[in-house]
Amino acid sequence: MKKTVIDIRQSHIIGETDSRLFGSFIEHLGRAVYGGIYEPSHPLADHMGFRQDVLGMVKALHVPVVRYPGGNFVSGYHWEDGIGPKALRPRKKELAWKCIEPNWIGIDEFQEWAKRAETEIIMAVNLGTGTPEEAGNLVEYCNCDYDTYYVQKRRENGFEKPFGIHLWCLGNEMDGEWQICRKTPEEYARIACETAKIMKWTDPSIELIACGSSHAGMPTFGEWERCVLRECYPYIEYLSIHSYYGNQSGNTAEFLAKSLDMDAYIQETVRICDEIQEELQEEKKIYLAFDEWNVWFHSNGRDKEIAPWQIAPPLLEDIYTMEDALLTGCLMMTLMRNCSRVKIACLAQLVNVIAPIMTRNHGPAWAQTIYYPFLHASLYGRGRVVEVSCQCESYTTESHANVPELETLAVIQDEKTLTVFIVNRSGQNSYQTEFHGTEGYQLESHIAMYHDDIKAENTEACPDAVTPCIVEPQNRGILMPYSWNVLRFLSRTE
Repeated sequence: MKKTVIDIRQSHIIGETDSRLFGSFIEHLGRAVYGGIYEPSHPLADHMGFRQDVLGMVKALHVPVVRYPGGNFVSGYHWEDGIGPKALRPRKKELAWKCIEPNWIGIDEFQEWAKRAETEIIMAVNLGTGTPEEAGNLVEYCNCDYDTYYVQKRRENGFEKPFGIHLWCLGNEMDGEWQICRKTPEEYARIACETAKIMKWTDPSIELIACGSSHAGMPTFGEWERCVLRECYPYIEYLSIHSYYGNQSGNTAEFLAKSLDMDAYIQETVRICDEIQEELQEEKKIYLAFDEWNVWFHSNGRDKEIAPWQIAPPLLEDIYTMEDALLTGCLMMTLMRNCSRVKIACLAQLVNVIAPIMTRNHGPAWAQTIYYPFLHASLYGRGRVVEVSCQCESYTTESHANVPELETLAVIQDEKTLTVFIVNRSGQNSYQTEFHGTEGYQLESHIAMYHDDIKAENTEACPDAVTPCIVEPQNRGILMPYSWNVLRFLSRTE
């Protein structure tokens, strides 16, 4: 067993985590909505058809915001198809995922689900086949309280009070060749700017997220951000970034280092935002919304075999491993470490579709491996992030140099609790920790998650194969190989 010294610098504050950093995402895709959050024939469904077992698992995560209704889906979606009497709603081809959209759920029902889930909506508008006017009408329908056409329509649909949706996305991944009505940087910048103006004229209190590049490997990355910021800067508060990570090569060491790629992507996007702020001589900073991130690769092959034009086929149903949970923990720490500029983040997605929660139609719901690091970060990561140094071994891969075996982060909550998150990336080395800089605190608990088989999964047949455990007092501070760890220090004055 190796020894490590973890030095926590309580007075060196990186920033305060915004609660919206622990958000998620529900898209009309696969079984995320139909068969996920909504299944009226399920024995645990409420009177609106929402599954109560799923709702309980979502509430346990304390997800503050959920992005909706897409995703690629939104670029072909006309929101008025999803309101009014269900019997009159159109059944349409959904081109983004080659499915049939029955429009059983729209914004009316989803905002009811969000209230039950104790979360807020981040609403995306259609800037693919949609128009600025359509986006403005949606803001009026959701947020206004005048005697006007769309407000009256909301009232006729049974909702007297406005929904009060504060955060809005100006489209989704509009640079992607896979996107319905893809845009050039100039085309998107113009429609986003004009849409933003109409939306804010309709409700000046809202905040807007403009599309950044779909990922750091896009050929127009950098050019896209600069063009969009130059056009939209006065009207937006956030720029979105997206990234998914996979282990197609089967190289665990390389895979677990991919949080370094996330960090580099964030740093470069921040640099571009600050460059344009200086160029335009703007006072306000643009913050980042990392509103799609996750591990995604397991289901790619299976999805090619699914016949198109079904309602809610099982698309993007990755079954996650212990290995995936480790990277999820590293990615969560990277987001928290960048909390001074990343204010919003959405684990994509929430149920069934590349998700921490899985269900079987008419059957149970269970937690995937990635549920647990996300849960712990949401519960214990809200507070002041402080600097940490860690003495440990490192390794080098083809793409990454000097990757530390221990990924660490420390958060102080309300002066009462200090939480240290640690991922041990090594499959060979266990570590005995020695903590410095914990004056005023004492170690009270150690939650750990590990498994002898790094490819172990949670399934319907074995839903608890990979779950966290409470480490016995005599073993607290010992970091097992390939492990996720949460060490909780409580104030000695408590």
